[in-house]
Amino acid sequence: MTTTAPRDEQLWSRCDGCASLLYRKRLRRNLDVCPECGSHTRLDAPDRVAQLVDPDSFTPLPDRAVRVDPIEFVDAVPYPHRLGAARAGTGLDEAVLCGTARLGGHPVALAVMDFRFLGGSLGCAVGELITRTAERALADGCPLVLVTASGGARMQEGALSLMQMATVSQALAGLREAGLLTVSVVTDPTYGGVAASFATNTDLVLAESGARMGFAGPRVIRQVTGAALPEGFQTAEYLLRHGQVDMVVPRHALRGRLVALLAAADAGRRPPVTRPAPASPARPAAPEPRDAWETVRMARHPGRPTTLDYLETAFDGFVELHGDRLGADCPAIVGGIARLDGRPVMVIGHQKGHTTAELVARNFGMASPAGHRKALRLARLAARLRLPVVTLVDTPGADPGVTAEQQGQAAAIAENILALSVLPTPVVAVVTGEGGSGGALALAVADRVLMLEHAVYSVISPEGCAAILWPDSSAAPQAARALRLTGADLCRLGVVDELVPEPHPAAHGDPVGAAELLGRAVAANLAPLLSVPPATLVRRRRQRFRRFGAARSTVIPAGDGRAEVA
Repeated sequence: MTTTAPRDEQLWSRCDGCASLLYRKRLRRNLDVCPECGSHTRLDAPDRVAQLVDPDSFTPLPDRAVRVDPIEFVDAVPYPHRLGAARAGTGLDEAVLCGTARLGGHPVALAVMDFRFLGGSLGCAVGELITRTAERALADGCPLVLVTASGGARMQEGALSLMQMATVSQALAGLREAGLLTVSVVTDPTYGGVAASFATNTDLVLAESGARMGFAGPRVIRQVTGAALPEGFQTAEYLLRHGQVDMVVPRHALRGRLVALLAAADAGRRPPVTRPAPASPARPAAPEPRDAWETVRMARHPGRPTTLDYLETAFDGFVELHGDRLGADCPAIVGGIARLDGRPVMVIGHQKGHTTAELVARNFGMASPAGHRKALRLARLAARLRLPVVTLVDTPGADPGVTAEQQGQAAAIAENILALSVLPTPVVAVVTGEGGSGGALALAVADRVLMLEHAVYSVISPEGCAAILWPDSSAAPQAARALRLTGADLCRLGVVDELVPEPHPAAHGDPVGAAELLGRAVAANLAPLLSVPPATLVRRRRQRFRRFGAARSTVIPAGDGRAEVA
């Protein structure tokens, strides 16, 4: 925003986004967001603190950073003169305001950068203040929230300013080791050394609407490469599409979103509340045995509830987290923090869709390597925050495309399987529709594996099996029967622990009823796991999968009534 004239600067502002002339008091009531076009004005650090924290809860850090001029830098004027002018112009000692506060009643350590102070540049004093704030969070056992606004490292302090990227990052590593949540809120602009360190190596990265972030600025990129930049390059929305941030949040929703995340982290650190485990759903009268191929068709029904459907009905308060932080946000995998039976959990699942357009947009629930890396990132975050993990499996298989192979699909699946095997937090998996091959197992290495009544779980699709072992794919119904892919078969084999009933005739006929049954089953299976020590969880999980060895034989009835050995 720019002011119209010095004598009117307290009364009127002109929006830089749409050029509307705005009454200043109205603009302030709208949190300095233009009511006409939604453009977010830059906030100074004191205003940002006032908007975020509970009233009268902010306490500045008691120690001030030493005022330094480490290399006696002089350009047009000596560096100390620039510092003095910045202090006089902002009323701040440095380019960051640090302290402790409460957000929604939750204690936090808070560091808020101010772009007015030498472009929010990262110097020795700024790095020291943010590091002390992180150390205070560690000492208090509370989360750290960083609000970034910076042009990069401070040139006037030479290589010592560069070292601050590592200094602050080490402090964040200490919080990660302690299982304390770290969150960065990226505001406009965030570039250079700040973007390449503590703005992006926190557990969660939120971008305020309208923010821009990158290592090199667009002008530098154009000068060096001579290339035209994509539309919206480095904007918050661009970063979200490319997997760099967890979410884009408008300013009016930012405080509420932070409070929700802090509440989940706080609940994860509290000892589990001892309460009766929810009863598993009562099993209805056993239905007539269903043909395996008919079950396959039911599992693929386009009306069958998806992960997002269950998140709206069986779970509460879902906050979706995006991106693999390496360049993509696979739409076939969705995940984030939700509540089940009042308890925060991390939910990760395949997402298909109901219409042709939705199915195409979600790649029919077939995850790319980026999707598997996103799932892995969220599972590891859940472990650090001591949140249980619930996975909802519904995929024909992993993305079989050329690009997926080039990006390491096999290695991404392998890493997920390995990581879930040793994840030190409870994991409950539910096969809700199709459980296709390694793409399904990548989310289904769990302490308890459940399966909906009309779901399927198999090493290969019936069509694929028929094409390989029969004359052609028309033998798919025969292959389905031979693969033993129904829930009843898999319970007998020990692959699945419990079969979750579905409303008649199936989940797509009563999605709300199906969600209620699923929620109750997951809660009942999760409750006993919450008090199990992490080392014991991992040991039992390994033992669970160890039993699927070649020395084990199970007799199950064949389709024609004879006994077969599996």
